[in-house]
Amino acid sequence: MEIVWLGHSCFRLKGKEAVIVTDPYEGLKADSLLADIVTVSHEHPGHSFLTAMKDEPKVLRGPGEYEIRGAFIYGFRTFHDNVRGRARGKNIIFLIQADGVKVCHLGDLGHVLSAEQVEELSDTDVLLVPMGGDSTIGAAEAAEVVNLIDPKLVIPMHFQSQKGKPNSAPLSKFLQEMGLRVASPLPKLAVTKTNLPAETQVVVLEPSQ
Repeated sequence: MEIVWLGHSCFRLKGKEAVIVTDPYEGLKADSLLADIVTVSHEHPGHSFLTAMKDEPKVLRGPGEYEIRGAFIYGFRTFHDNVRGRARGKNIIFLIQADGVKVCHLGDLGHVLSAEQVEELSDTDVLLVPMGGDSTIGAAEAAEVVNLIDPKLVIPMHFQSQKGKPNSAPLSKFLQEMGLRVASPLPKLAVTKTNLPAETQVVVLEPSQ
């Protein structure tokens, strides 16, 4: 699977049979992205700009189990805040299994996960985690979620960057919480079940849009 970060919380996951785009954001060019499947964690324009998509991909925007073009996708309802949605509403976490790799997109998660939610996500290989602290969990909470899920690879998103949220925390805060220095970003990441690291590693991607 090839993983490309398109900015903010938007990624393109390219597998052998399916291409999946997560949370297309307002600011992307209209009809600029081609995919078989689009996941939408919530309906804010920074995460549900379907005008960016070409043709008519299958759009997933709620909890459930889905099988599309060889990909198995599971949606789990969570919250966009730490008061059970009373401030910002609900959020959907998507666990995407394709080419033998499980990728978890946390969307705009606003709280630390419960033990039951952690159990559902415990076999995650690649975790796409927000850490900006503006409308999501902050750097310390993001590091806590990483430790709870214990994935093989962690890719931060929704942080202060050229293509991120200007009011969000910088990436360096999350890396500090993880005990790491600022890393050189990669243009993309190729992941297979056989090249996953034995212990959790953080990979920083540069936005391609």
